[in-house]
Amino acid sequence: MKRTTTIIFLLALSMIASAKKVKFAVDLTGFEISANGVHVTGDFQTLAGFPGGDWASNTTPLTKEGSSDIYSRVVDIPAFQKYEYRFINGDQFYETEFVPVESRVGYDFNDNRWIYVDSIANDTTFVGAIVFGGNAPAGKLLIRFHVNMGNVSSIAPAGVHVAGSFQGWNSATIQLYSFVDHIYEIISYMATGTYEYRFYNGSTPASAEIVPSACAVNTNRQVVATEDYLLNIVCFGYCVDCPAIGVENLQSNAEVRVYPNPATDFADIELPAIANLTISVFNLAGNEILTALSPMKSKHRIDLSSFKSGTYFLVLKHKDSATTKKLVKN
Repeated sequence: MKRTTTIIFLLALSMIASAKKVKFAVDLTGFEISANGVHVTGDFQTLAGFPGGDWASNTTPLTKEGSSDIYSRVVDIPAFQKYEYRFINGDQFYETEFVPVESRVGYDFNDNRWIYVDSIANDTTFVGAIVFGGNAPAGKLLIRFHVNMGNVSSIAPAGVHVAGSFQGWNSATIQLYSFVDHIYEIISYMATGTYEYRFYNGSTPASAEIVPSACAVNTNRQVVATEDYLLNIVCFGYCVDCPAIGVENLQSNAEVRVYPNPATDFADIELPAIANLTISVFNLAGNEILTALSPMKSKHRIDLSSFKSGTYFLVLKHKDSATTKKLVKN
């Protein structure tokens, strides 16, 4: 009996040591508030000590903040875990919000919100009061970062991180979570603007990826935040996703010419004639703007007249190999 009591005590002590305060908050401005109150439900409720188990719709009420229509609650739950949740305007599960695609878990048709609690620091994890049925707190945009670590021999014990000008370049504060093999991601909220960032295999500045010049701005990646945005998956240290990376049969940039560059209405690509060559154009966020399968010839022309001014990169792919060139549109 004494041994059992000791084990229970040690387990409880470890839970306390890894506990983290997390604040859930929802903004119901413009909504009619249910007479039955506002609640949050999710897979954290049992760990947080609420009755009825996880996904109970009426056991975790939120409290109105002052005269606002923001409702919130702080809970203690174990750190270094991913949690799923939804807000409820009422106390029945059919009154839960409709979660936008950008905010969803998104795997296996899972349409819950999610958060990764990535530290045990003596503070409260709080992403802001998310608009009911929306993607982000009022005045902010959702940016969802993705990186494929399939080309890395091992993941650092500290995990995979992202840092950038949107959070002061602190490489230890935003850890990414992996739902599926090799793909790590995180949701961040930021104001409209242009930001630079990098991924880190670890939590120190020295663990940063080296961003290829073809898709780099000031040696960093760049995102222009103008709307809620799921960034395309990129391979750690590359411009494109890992499946597009191979041994470069086009070897190198010496075999490929792009001109004029900067360009205005069109750009010509000269390279050795290759059958079944795919030419793709990506923006700096990694989104594919154009793709085409070119016939076997040594010169290809790309129409840039509909492109916005800025920096792009060309990915020339043949079978399992690829090479990349930077292209500037005036």
